Amino acid sequence: MGFDAEDTSGRTVDRSGKTTPDRDRWLLVYAAGAVVFVAMLETSIVNVALPAIRDDLGGDPATTQWTVLAYLLPVVALVLPAGRWLDRVGRRAALVASVGGFAVASTAAGLAPGVGFLVAARVAQGTCAAVMFALMPVLATVAVRPEARGRAMSVLATLGPLGAVAGPPLGGLLLGVGGWRPVFFAVVPVAVGIVLVGLLAMPDDGPLRAPDRRWLAEAALTALGLGVLLVALTRTAEAGPEWLLLVFPAAVVLGVWSRLPASRPVLTLLCVPGVRAGHVAVLLLALGFAVMQFLLPFHLVDVVGVSTEITGLTMLAFAAGMGLAGPVGGVLADRWGAGRTGALGAVVVTVGLLLVQPLPSGWDPLDVAWRLALAGVGMGLYGGPVQAMVMTAAPPGLTATTGGTVQLARNLGFALGPAVATAAWAADGYSVTGMRAALAAGVLAAAVGALALVGHGRRAGRGHPAGTARAEPAAPGRTAAR
Repeated sequence: MGFDAEDTSGRTVDRSGKTTPDRDRWLLVYAAGAVVFVAMLETSIVNVALPAIRDDLGGDPATTQWTVLAYLLPVVALVLPAGRWLDRVGRRAALVASVGGFAVASTAAGLAPGVGFLVAARVAQGTCAAVMFALMPVLATVAVRPEARGRAMSVLATLGPLGAVAGPPLGGLLLGVGGWRPVFFAVVPVAVGIVLVGLLAMPDDGPLRAPDRRWLAEAALTALGLGVLLVALTRTAEAGPEWLLLVFPAAVVLGVWSRLPASRPVLTLLCVPGVRAGHVAVLLLALGFAVMQFLLPFHLVDVVGVSTEITGLTMLAFAAGMGLAGPVGGVLADRWGAGRTGALGAVVVTVGLLLVQPLPSGWDPLDVAWRLALAGVGMGLYGGPVQAMVMTAAPPGLTATTGGTVQLARNLGFALGPAVATAAWAADGYSVTGMRAALAAGVLAAAVGALALVGHGRRAGRGHPAGTARAEPAAPGRTAAR
């Protein structure tokens, strides 16, 4: 099909409304990677500062813990509505507003005079982060040509988890130097830099638009249902299985949302084979990883008897493997096919977790570390290619919605993992046998996710390689040539 127009963003547009950039804009890709890095950093960097916040601002540990939950709740609850909204507004304006708002909220958190003010600032941070999470895969998708999409998504898939891993050590360093307030100020310069890149490197592709009343009602339902679900999962890991009872009212609220006409695009999206397989894999592999991440520190400290410092260094083996393999996964995705590369990575993740699962008491930290490194290599090979596969398969006009649903699946997997681990471990009286059973549940989840990708690859047949990239479709309301 011939090209017949060029839009003001420097992308060529064909008659079907699909667009592709004339050149790769890697600066935007790395800006998107920085977006997900700072958003993921804020999920973990605060944990190490909670005792200092409690001592300085007052309040009991349960109240202080809301400093963490106040960020996570809007991230999970609003990422899907944010994706739907982003499909209808200008991307540059959304980037500047969300990342700029994140910087302002982070500054407010660092200046908080009390716990209530801090929690409110964290809610604002999480609200902006929900928009950032939904937006960043869209930025990477439209910044490069289809044949470079796997490498672009691997930048995001590598920098995001590295932000989460870097949180505790960076937070500890800042805490030792200047107290808890610099923990919040640390992300502000990066956020300001991202805003400047957006203003200078992105074209003006439209303004922000206020959502209409129907959208607000739908967002309220999804936010309520997903928020209650997140509370149920996180509190189960911390306070006991009775919190799982909250799953039932969450299911009722989400069921009401699913009956609304506005839910149909999202439900239709999840029926697209490449999108469905990718979401299943993202959810279940995140669950398996979260189970492992939750349990291994207990094993290393309580069973093996090593220090918390050695435990932290051992856990970094996963991040090292992922960081090394991430760029390789992007190159393989662009040359061999994103779906195939993602399936290979998911299988390697599963094998790595399976090798960890026996947990004999005679293992030393190195025995655990090389197995974690193998699982990390698999995650590096899997993360970016699967993201590229899902974004490529997204129907026209739903790219940002797809970005939001992928992030929602990943975040729910991360939240579900500790709940599954706690339930399985507690069922055997928190014994080593129960820990192995809990890890087995994580391995099983990862294996099912890997099978979803392998099955999708087989069904894709010998035609277009599973998950290889195509042009990014234009969203509704975005004209072929502005």
